[in-house]
Amino acid sequence: MAGKDVTGEALRELVLEKLTQKSAKYDLSTAKGRLKADAIDAIADELGALDVWTRVPPSGRRPKLTREHLAATALRLADEEGIAALSMRRLATELDVGTMSLYHYVRTKDELLTLVTDAVMSEVVVPPEVKLPRDWRKALTIIAKRSRAACRKHPWMLDIHDDPPIGPNSVRHFDQTLEAVSSLDLPLAERLDIAALVDEYVFGYSMLERNNRKDDATDDEDSMIEYISVLLETGAYPQLEALTADASLRTVWREVHRALRDERRFERNLDRILDGIAASLPGA
Repeated sequence: MAGKDVTGEALRELVLEKLTQKSAKYDLSTAKGRLKADAIDAIADELGALDVWTRVPPSGRRPKLTREHLAATALRLADEEGIAALSMRRLATELDVGTMSLYHYVRTKDELLTLVTDAVMSEVVVPPEVKLPRDWRKALTIIAKRSRAACRKHPWMLDIHDDPPIGPNSVRHFDQTLEAVSSLDLPLAERLDIAALVDEYVFGYSMLERNNRKDDATDDEDSMIEYISVLLETGAYPQLEALTADASLRTVWREVHRALRDERRFERNLDRILDGIAASLPGA
């Protein structure tokens, strides 16, 4: 195959064949052999799921669907009803096709999640007409803001516990992340460490924001103030007690509420993280 133009489908089949052959060589009568064979089989299963990107529906009469239309509809359903409500049957109903018709395009819930997750990642990817700055701070800031915007628009993304197989946009995002830190004169492991730190901040912030977002501070204000006042009477919370020395507990509670929901907090603390990274660089 060397030197030949191999299609994505042919390459996938070739790799799967090689992995199967390699797995078969291990002695399954030993624990070590079974462990290595299982690891290779897991890789093969993961690669097999990527077939969703190369699968061509059979010829003949079939619904006029495209993978893009299917992904867009699934994305809309997840936004409107949550990721738990998304299923092959629900998607087929929305598209007004038989469930079996979808199996020309996606065959499992995992494949469906792969499509819909990659649709979200298309919003994270910096579009081709926008050139990433050479400066690592500016580049990581652009990616971080796009990632947060996607999480706010599609908060159900934060409920997917098992990462589905990566799609083209996920790979493109990783490639752009490598580009963002490429100007840093550091080993690859350290550049990835920096990129991962920013990613972890974005997704951690987004998770807490999603879980604790309440626009009205008075929703549970009375019960919370009553609860905290009882705690203060024990004398076990000196810092909270000090805050109420010059202001009422209700005033303090509302100030805390405003501070934690300040829209500028995300970028302010992102800058602090980037400042810390910059200070740790050689020659800083």
